[in-house]
Amino acid sequence: MEIRNKANKIRLLNWKMPQMRAFHFSWFAFHICFFGWFGIAPLMAVVRDDLGLTKTQIGNTIIASVAITVIVRLAIGVLCDKIGPRRAYTWLLCLGSLPVMCIGFADSFESFFLARLAIGAIGASFVITQYHTSVMFAPNVVGTANATSAGWGNLGGGTTQILMPLIFSGILMLGVNEALGWRLAMVVPGIVLFVTGIAYYFFTQDAPNGDFKELRARGELPAADGEHGMGASFATAAKDIRVWALFVVYAACFGVELTINNIAAIYYFDNFELTLATAGLIAGLFGLMNLFARTLGGIFSDLFARNSGLKGRVRWLFIAMLCEGVALLFFSQMQVLALAIGIMLVFSLFVQMAEGATFGVVPFINKKALGAVAGIVGAGGNAGAVAAGFLFRSEALTYQEGLFYLGIAVIIASLCALVVRFSPEVEAEENAAYREAAGVEPSAAMSLR
Repeated sequence: MEIRNKANKIRLLNWKMPQMRAFHFSWFAFHICFFGWFGIAPLMAVVRDDLGLTKTQIGNTIIASVAITVIVRLAIGVLCDKIGPRRAYTWLLCLGSLPVMCIGFADSFESFFLARLAIGAIGASFVITQYHTSVMFAPNVVGTANATSAGWGNLGGGTTQILMPLIFSGILMLGVNEALGWRLAMVVPGIVLFVTGIAYYFFTQDAPNGDFKELRARGELPAADGEHGMGASFATAAKDIRVWALFVVYAACFGVELTINNIAAIYYFDNFELTLATAGLIAGLFGLMNLFARTLGGIFSDLFARNSGLKGRVRWLFIAMLCEGVALLFFSQMQVLALAIGIMLVFSLFVQMAEGATFGVVPFINKKALGAVAGIVGAGGNAGAVAAGFLFRSEALTYQEGLFYLGIAVIIASLCALVVRFSPEVEAEENAAYREAAGVEPSAAMSLR
């Protein structure tokens, strides 16, 4: 898929550009999705007591919250290819708001489990965010644009940990008991999700030159059928081993972040005997690193590409993943609160830079099946969270032991980054596209020989 008039600069304050409107709405929508997706996580200590949940049952709900997202992410990518990111996001936000508001009706493990399973579909919002920025920005800044939009979206994982306990506390101050308080607290993100979905429809467009429907009518975009249909697009992506290598890589970075978002608050609450609000605040620091960490991953990806082309992007991805795994091993061994927080921040930095580095590579795998590639790789993140979830549902393993084993898995997964290769023709083509977008003279560019 070739989209014209992509932005070669990120102008944060220019809301007149359709590229920047898509950028801001996509990261904000993803950010809000975290309030619905993980809004219940910092309140789990209260929910556990209210519903009488065991550690295994809590682990099962954690798995449920990310498992369904694997399937929805696979579908949402090819859906973006067909109907465009604007309509895909609108439908996901509006429909996703319903189970968020309805989780308050849960009165048993089974009903709570089903509610978290349904809410998990919201996690597919990430794929649409990355898809939308990928079609809006040129090769010289697409890594930075993808990383920043996703990073500011993932920031919702941190703000959720901080704000949801405050919303819960505010409701309690009105005289409501805890059993009803957590249920009412979840109505807030549900309403915001629905309103954001409506705004997305009216204030964004699919591509710089208009919606996909308009582009197809003008012959500027292939029809969404035949060799460009949803099935064909997915099949093309699924046959590429590089896509599955990135699937594993993303499982080991974003999957780890999702896991930490789910367990961090209760981990600090139980292990360091903190209050719910304090535990949520510390857990929120992990997600707040997204304010700049994932963006750094994308910036470094673009910088490595300037010097070493697509090979440079892959090399940086491997480095970030390896450092993430090592930092996680250290974090798992921390017994002192101050040290645990410090190492957690270092670990968070590399987790999120690795995520940014991953989607600095994704747009170049197959432009004709961009949605399918983004969907499969994005689904990897949730598949990783599902796999990691089994470590933290076991009564036989402590959280520290689970984190240690997870760190070893990340180090092994980092090797998959080295599987991603590009042909000399693609390297040369993308190098030329980078130079053109960045305004770099051929003589000043690096040699790919």
